[in-house]
Amino acid sequence: MSLQFWFDFASTYSYPAAMRIDAVAQARQVEIEWNGFLLGPIFKNQGWDDSPFNIYPAKGRYMWRDLERLCEVHEIPFNRPSVFPRNSVLAARIASRFSNAPWLVEFVKAVYRANFVDDLNIADGSVIAQCLRSVGMDAATAIAAATDRGAKALFRAQIDRAVQQGIFGAPSFISHGELFWGNDRLEQAVQWHARGLQQS
Repeated sequence: MSLQFWFDFASTYSYPAAMRIDAVAQARQVEIEWNGFLLGPIFKNQGWDDSPFNIYPAKGRYMWRDLERLCEVHEIPFNRPSVFPRNSVLAARIASRFSNAPWLVEFVKAVYRANFVDDLNIADGSVIAQCLRSVGMDAATAIAAATDRGAKALFRAQIDRAVQQGIFGAPSFISHGELFWGNDRLEQAVQWHARGLQQS
């Protein structure tokens, strides 16, 4: 059984979680299930039409400084994007369609670097195409597969699955039915999952 990792490509705290989770999980011999999704529909259900970091400016200012400190501590490169949040539908659909592909994790990290290091517009298909090529994929083929009718239905089901599990933010982790929310709960989620595997 794998630890579920739920991430949104536009989510600030999902970025360091995505860059850290492999090392943390490997230390505990925990496998990760990578689940890309969108927070937008969940926020709308909560009555928000934007990121809470934009709706509440004081919270947003704190978040950006906190993220700078966090990335410095973990030696993760970071540049504040000039647009926030960026539309990440295409990237998330690709992550959903190719959730079991051996190149998925490196693709996810490439998209995060594009957004939070290189300040590139991840809503732009050419940027996502470059991320796909960087992991050895034929970009046109992958994008076509991720945007056909079946893939769109699969992605809608992915968001429904997140809602059904009580996910309300990103990053989130699901371990043995328990929800852990936030990059600062990554280690706890992995530890909890490892303990559950030992007891099963």
